[in-house]
Amino acid sequence: MTARHIGLVGGIGPAATDYYYRRLIAGFAAAGVPLTLTIAHADAPTLLANLAADAVAEQTAIYTRLADRLVAAGAECIGITSIAGHFCIDSFARVSPLPVVDMIATITAAVRAQRFGRIGILGTRTVMASRLYGVDTGAEIVAPAGAAFDAVHDAYAAMAAAGTVTAAQRQVFDAASADLLAAGCEAILLGGTDLALVYSSETSAFPIVDCAGLHADAIRRHALGEGDK
Repeated sequence: MTARHIGLVGGIGPAATDYYYRRLIAGFAAAGVPLTLTIAHADAPTLLANLAADAVAEQTAIYTRLADRLVAAGAECIGITSIAGHFCIDSFARVSPLPVVDMIATITAAVRAQRFGRIGILGTRTVMASRLYGVDTGAEIVAPAGAAFDAVHDAYAAMAAAGTVTAAQRQVFDAASADLLAAGCEAILLGGTDLALVYSSETSAFPIVDCAGLHADAIRRHALGEGDK
């Protein structure tokens, strides 16, 4: 069996890219199919600046240039390894030279399948404030309240840029998660792919929605043709 050549836009941030890479390697090994993958690097500070400014056209242009490089490398589909980076996904999907595996659609389907009524969210300011860009997941999405909101954003942005998590940053995420669970949330949605540095489905003390893992698995299924008619 020959799988589709996967193109990833990575570097936003580096730890998330590594997480996708390792998960795809493991998934293809389990399927017994060779993995063909090319990663194009995007700049995390540039993305975060464009996100804060809602600079959709500017970030779409960056993605399009990177997609053209991936096409030249032989890629047959593309995934953006960042939830924050999905703020312009609809704009990019309209002009992308490659089929886009959309993380937001993947997350929405997963939350609906698990029938959550109320879930907390951690991530960047925009992702939290918009409750995952306002998509209807079938669940009420609750962001951290008060000072915890800015603390989570600041800790997340610093962690994503560095590619490592500090004890202080971990404490911020743990405290915000505890407050959300105490407020009746049934699970915590990891609304930033770099939160894979902090939590995993295998070891977390509370239910999580691993958005990066769900997206990487969706990219694998697409590349393997699972679901093709």
